[in-house]
Amino acid sequence: MPDTPDPAQVHPSTRPELTNVTFLSTVVRSPLIEIGEYTYYDDPDGAAEFQSRNVLYNYGPAKLRIGRFCALATGTRFIMPAGDHPMIGCATYPFTIFGGDWTQATRDIATGLPSKSDTVVGNDVWFGRDTTIMPGVHIGDGAIIATGAVVTGDIPAYGIAGGNPARVIHRRFYDADVELLQRIAWWNWPIQAITDHVRTIMAGHPKELAALARREGLLDA
Repeated sequence: MPDTPDPAQVHPSTRPELTNVTFLSTVVRSPLIEIGEYTYYDDPDGAAEFQSRNVLYNYGPAKLRIGRFCALATGTRFIMPAGDHPMIGCATYPFTIFGGDWTQATRDIATGLPSKSDTVVGNDVWFGRDTTIMPGVHIGDGAIIATGAVVTGDIPAYGIAGGNPARVIHRRFYDADVELLQRIAWWNWPIQAITDHVRTIMAGHPKELAALARREGLLDA
């Protein structure tokens, strides 16, 4: 077996200064949150509390889905659709949540409001410190979300987004290489294959990684 981090271990790093790094799949229990193996959150003040502190308004049908091998810096937050207020009339005040006559008079309005879909994050996505992801956003594989960004719309695979509202400010690779990387999908390889080729995954060109994957039978010709 390879000498690699155990995805079932809460604090996977052997470096004592990195006890603030937590594999999220080991601590998240909500059925509304799905997180892939090796995705971590780095927070010196309670990374294990990500579910309650960083996924806000987490009730209702919409889910948060995060892929494998993502890196979330301190303060990364996801706003879920239940936090939305009505915007169909004169007021945005959520009268329905307070009970009594207000609820009776507005329940059908509240339950009939359109709702955003799941918030979906791909694989190998890096979130900088204090990023905020708004409801229903889709972020593609390999994207980078810059520090302090507020993501209000979809971010394509391997895009670098920053600002408020966030916009794509750079693409990490040309479209053909992005398509190739998504076909390679190294994050779905067996852990032994990832370990054997981690240097190329980390520092190689997409075409170099593709050639390697073909030799290993990990990518169709």
